[in-house]
Amino acid sequence: MPTRHDIRNVAIVAHVDHGKTTIVDAMLKQAGAFAAHQHLDDRMMDSNDLEREKGITILAKNTAVKYHPKDGGAPITINIIDTPGHADFGGEVERGLSMVDAVVLLVDASEGPLPQTRFVLRKALQAKMPVILCINKTDRPDSRIDEVVNETYDLFLDLDADEEQIEFPIVYACGRDGVASLTKPEDGTVPADSDSLEPFFSTILDHVPAPVYDEEAPLQAHVTNLDADNFLGRIALVRVEQGELRKGQTVAWIKRDGTISNVRITELMMTEALTRKPAEVAGPGDICAVAGFPDIMIGETLADPENPIALPLISVDEPAISMTIGTNTSPMVGRGGSGKGADAKSAVKDRKVTARQVKDRLDRELVGNVSLRVLETERPDAWEVQGRGELALAILVEQMRREGFELTIGKPQVVTQEINGKVHEPVERMTVDVPEEHMGAVTQLMGVRKGRMDNMSNHGSGWVRMEFVVPSRGLIGFRTEFLTGTRGTGIAHSIHEGLEPWFGPLVTRNNGSLVADRSGSVTPFAMINLQERGVLFTEPGTEVYEGMIVGENSRADDMDVNITKEKKLTNMRAASADNTENVVPPRRLSLEQSLEFCRDDECVEVTPEAVRIRKVVLDQKDRSRTASRAKSGK
Repeated sequence: MPTRHDIRNVAIVAHVDHGKTTIVDAMLKQAGAFAAHQHLDDRMMDSNDLEREKGITILAKNTAVKYHPKDGGAPITINIIDTPGHADFGGEVERGLSMVDAVVLLVDASEGPLPQTRFVLRKALQAKMPVILCINKTDRPDSRIDEVVNETYDLFLDLDADEEQIEFPIVYACGRDGVASLTKPEDGTVPADSDSLEPFFSTILDHVPAPVYDEEAPLQAHVTNLDADNFLGRIALVRVEQGELRKGQTVAWIKRDGTISNVRITELMMTEALTRKPAEVAGPGDICAVAGFPDIMIGETLADPENPIALPLISVDEPAISMTIGTNTSPMVGRGGSGKGADAKSAVKDRKVTARQVKDRLDRELVGNVSLRVLETERPDAWEVQGRGELALAILVEQMRREGFELTIGKPQVVTQEINGKVHEPVERMTVDVPEEHMGAVTQLMGVRKGRMDNMSNHGSGWVRMEFVVPSRGLIGFRTEFLTGTRGTGIAHSIHEGLEPWFGPLVTRNNGSLVADRSGSVTPFAMINLQERGVLFTEPGTEVYEGMIVGENSRADDMDVNITKEKKLTNMRAASADNTENVVPPRRLSLEQSLEFCRDDECVEVTPEAVRIRKVVLDQKDRSRTASRAKSGK
């Protein structure tokens, strides 16, 4: 069959923070994608504000470099897909793999294969793709290259790789310095026999199969991603499997439900480095962007109008975590950060606080996010949103609050399934790296969450690696306690492991909440009196309302407190001098920490300026009646 030797399509997959985006930066620079005078940021592929802030890749993105072989041959286009390393964004990985013919597996020379490495590699092996192993960060002082290579071989065997897949080439690299070599360097050093990524490029050319096509086959192009443009509208990113796409051509658009309509391609663009440039034609194996399809969806097919043949839809893993997202129902809805003042009135104008606006935004998210589901609930102003993990849902909420939405978010729950008449729940495989002295604290934390230890190894460096299988709901709220228990030194990563029978009740938070019993402004006088009752979340001057959670109680039950109490002034001086007391700085909770903190009767209020935790039922009397009914069993 004919082969296109002028193109290669490859995805770079790895665990979080093993250096995917950094090595793509180096590839772009060394392939001459930028002019010498251009100012270049680090991690150019992380274009999203949240990606830059959190230091992780959230969306799969593609770039293309023109590589000029050293032997003077014709330039070759290498299409590179930079995929997320976090399993919560697994839908992006599955989508990225549908566009390529091989993968580069990036592994940290010190940390070795971790849970997300297993996740992304399993997806690649299931797709029967060849793999190139790249050992990155060889210059780390604690690197252990030989052990990491052996651990990777063990992982391939564990995932039932076939003989061809396990005979993978190995490249040793330091992505930060833009250096790669086929010769193993000493631990903790940069490869000495090379000063560029040339060996990495040549390995890609030698081991990534060139696209193969059938000259007689009709047009088939697979929609793998979506984008939007102010002038062109919705843009579909497609990989051409057979035939050719041309600007102005009329194609058959095969939708998810099987219906077919003929549509004209108004614009055709090809990616060069980080920009899209207009093109006239795209052939087999090309990854291009097309416009002219108002509501095209991921997984659909563009085909020949005379002989339309659909490609298989992109399938993704089932969601494991759900949370309720609804409109803001607190007394401070639409009132700005402080809830008072002249700025609050102007702030109300650009607020998105209605159910229609929230529903429209969730529907828009479904267009590009294949791993998300939105279900109706009993309430018309709230929806159940299901996703892969807590982080993926928290990222969605964070994006919405930055767009001006005010929301009420319910406590994250697990998505259960009934198998053979028994309720099954998702479980996670968690890998924990901790110093030896914190081993007991981690084991105790996992015991409470019904975690089962599967493996433990000591590398002899004072650190221990433990593997647990633990129910997903046990990990809601785990990270904060884990960091406290290990004094911030522990590293924990988890990945979805499947379904197991229901583990029974779990109690993961032992302390109750301090709940404001009236509206008003927080005073330092009230905070000083309440400090010994627990840890406070608010600072002086903050507006609070009845039912809002202002701190964590030191005991197991909830306590209603007056945090707006003022010091009474009289015309008599006290006999004793005033004691100077300091207000302990409050604990500031991020959005993720607030979601972890919630109990079943609590929720999180999210606005562009603030994140507040509150009771679902705000009225103190109503809560008391509900609690007394629950105790009496009525």
